[in-house]
Amino acid sequence: MNQSPDLQPSADQPVPRRALLQGGLGLGTVAFQWLLARDGRAVAEGSATTQGNALALPHHVPKAKRVVHLFMSGGPSHVDMFDPKPLLNAEEGKPIPKSIAGEFKFAMIRDAAPIVKGSPFTFTKHGQAGGDFSDLVPHTAKIADEITVIRSMVTDTVVHDAACWMMNSGSIRAGMPTFGAWLSWGLGNEADDLPAFVVLTSHAGGQAQPLVESYWGSGFLPSQHQGVKLRSEGDPILFVSNPGGVSSTVRRRQLDALARLNEERFAQAHDPEIAARIAAYELAYRMQTSVPGLMDISSEPKHVHEAYGTTGNKASFANNCLLARRLLERGVRFVQVYEMGWDQHGDLVNMIRKQCDATDRASAALVADLRDRGLLDDTLVIWSGEFGRTPVAEAKGEKWGRDHHPYGFTAWVAGGGFAKGRVVGQTDEYGWHAIEKPVHVHDLHATALHLLGIDHQRFTRRFQGRDFRLTDVAGRVVPDLMA
Repeated sequence: MNQSPDLQPSADQPVPRRALLQGGLGLGTVAFQWLLARDGRAVAEGSATTQGNALALPHHVPKAKRVVHLFMSGGPSHVDMFDPKPLLNAEEGKPIPKSIAGEFKFAMIRDAAPIVKGSPFTFTKHGQAGGDFSDLVPHTAKIADEITVIRSMVTDTVVHDAACWMMNSGSIRAGMPTFGAWLSWGLGNEADDLPAFVVLTSHAGGQAQPLVESYWGSGFLPSQHQGVKLRSEGDPILFVSNPGGVSSTVRRRQLDALARLNEERFAQAHDPEIAARIAAYELAYRMQTSVPGLMDISSEPKHVHEAYGTTGNKASFANNCLLARRLLERGVRFVQVYEMGWDQHGDLVNMIRKQCDATDRASAALVADLRDRGLLDDTLVIWSGEFGRTPVAEAKGEKWGRDHHPYGFTAWVAGGGFAKGRVVGQTDEYGWHAIEKPVHVHDLHATALHLLGIDHQRFTRRFQGRDFRLTDVAGRVVPDLMA
């Protein structure tokens, strides 16, 4: 079993009694667990519901086995894309009623009575459920019958980093294991030559909050489960390529020698991070062959490039969505595609158009492509930001924007047992509060885990004296989100 990071002995100290009691510390066991994880028969240790006994996963028959999360970093405006509010246009220029806003402390707005701001975009209904989509997202509107739009998302904070950590790890604190890391640890990987958790990033322009490594970190889980960021330019992964003058044969001999040294150290310290390091070196060696071919999307047919709106050799969200499909079909467990630039405090009209032009076509194309290849049935697709944006204006004049908004915003989901052609939840007439069927981030995570065959309350890891899970001490499976 994996050893908690706080139980790592040093070279000149005896192995702690608690470390010895954990058992199963040989490299043969480590290798065996890796093989189990690869084949989808991982064991999750330390579950509170089993008094520490090994718990086989999945807990029940899964509908899905992989996830792709399209992350709109910065917070897309729900009232301009998916949640029309005619009252905002009717009352534009008036102060937001205190009965709606209460004593809410904005992230940036400092006006005592911020003014209501309507949407300049046109909404039309699409799909059997009659979902509303603005003219910013015409391609997503075309897949209305494949997706479920959640208009009642709720999170806990107005701060970008904390909200990103919440959406990724179920906690507003940095350093907790992220969704992809939990799945890598619990379900393992289907690919021998690629990581279980891969991250792709792009930026079409606009105000961009920085992406920090903790958004895809492994926290207290073994480090081989953290996300691996693939770059769109230069070497896809830094330092994976052999330096000049070092052949593959020479590299193989170096890794074999390094593995022997690490095995000797592991036998002394029983530190699972050493085993993780061995696995990382071996995976990096295999990726030298697999990644270059994976990243070369030029082999895709012309109609595929046209569907996604790819941009040749220029890094883009569209290219990354196509890469995400290629990763998923090669067995990667969790792919996260970030598009930066949604933090539209000013010049929202121009900036949100730019972001939607960069993301709408490719998001819809990915869903359709997965469907046409028979992958959507067992792939969860999640489209979200970390929060929404306020129904009131920040700044005045033509360069107005919107502030951060956690009380009611929109996400959409597809595939893998999620419902099709449905609209779930509702915000009030101003788009401020989720008033019908609110879905907290914990609830979204719990439902996704359920579709992956995992009971979120039983999927735990003991660390520093307590059990942790992706949904913290909250979360519920939402039947309305499921088929």
